[in-house]
Amino acid sequence: MSFKDILLTLTSYPEPTPISVIDDAVSIANALGAHLAAVACEVHVQVPGHFLAGTIANIPGIIAGEDQKSRNNARDMLAAFDAAAEKSGILHETFLEKCPTFAVADRLVDYARLRDLTIVPVPEEYDQWYAEAVIFGSGRPTLILPQSLRPRPFEPGTVAVAWDFSRAAARAVADALPLLEIAKKVRLVTVSNEKAIDSKHSAEELAKNLARHGIDVLLDRVDANGRSIGEVLETYTAAHRTDLLVMGAYGHARWREFILGGATRSLLSKPPLPILFSH
Repeated sequence: MSFKDILLTLTSYPEPTPISVIDDAVSIANALGAHLAAVACEVHVQVPGHFLAGTIANIPGIIAGEDQKSRNNARDMLAAFDAAAEKSGILHETFLEKCPTFAVADRLVDYARLRDLTIVPVPEEYDQWYAEAVIFGSGRPTLILPQSLRPRPFEPGTVAVAWDFSRAAARAVADALPLLEIAKKVRLVTVSNEKAIDSKHSAEELAKNLARHGIDVLLDRVDANGRSIGEVLETYTAAHRTDLLVMGAYGHARWREFILGGATRSLLSKPPLPILFSH
C-alpha cells in the first residue's frame, strides 16, 4: 500500500487557509512521491429569511460582499497552491467548486472518497464540521493539520502511534503504513489504567508485525493516572517532540450531528500537532 493520490481541502470562508498549510501538504506529497489535488469552494452565504424581516440593513449587499470575499480567497489559495506545487515539482491539479455554506462538507467528502488520503487543515478555534465530515464520511484516512504556524514544513521525523488493540487503532496503523515506513522514528504508545486492553501483549505483537515491514518501533506504556487519553497523548507527543500522531477515530454520525469519542473530540477541537485519523 502507498499514498499516490492525496487531496488537500482549502477553506475560503470565513477565513482562508494559511499558506503554511499548503507548504506542508506539498512537502508531504513530495516525500511520498504522490499526486496532490487541492479543492476550494466558493461559498454562497445564506441567511435565514426571518433574520431579514423588518431590518433596514443592506443584507443583500452584505451577503454579496461575503460571497465575493469567499470567491477571492478560493482563487488566491488555488493560485498559491499551483505556485508551491510547481516549485516543488510534484504532480498536481486544482478544483474550484461553488456551493452554499451548508453543502461544503458533503462536497469535500465526495472528493475524499476517491483519494488515498485527505489533508484537512483545522484552525485553532473553529467548528470542526469539515474535519469530522471527512473523517467519518469518506471511508479513507484523514490527516489533520493544525493551522498554527510552525518553524519548518511538516516531515514525519518522529511518529507516535496510539495503540489500544481496538478495531479503529488497527485500521489507523494499516492506513498509516506509508508514513511509518518513511519516518525516522516510530513510537508505539499504550495508555494504561484508562480502559481495559484486550491483550497485554498486543503492543509487542504489533511491533513484530511492523518489523516485517522494515519499521523499527519503540514501545512505551504511559499510566493515565486519572487523566483523559487526550491529555495523556498531548503531553506525550510534546515530550517526545513528535511530528505526527496516528490514532483511531471514535464516534459516529447521527443525522447531521457527530457523536465523538472523548480523545477524538479533545484532540480534534484543538490539534496540538498533525494527526492521522482513521475510522
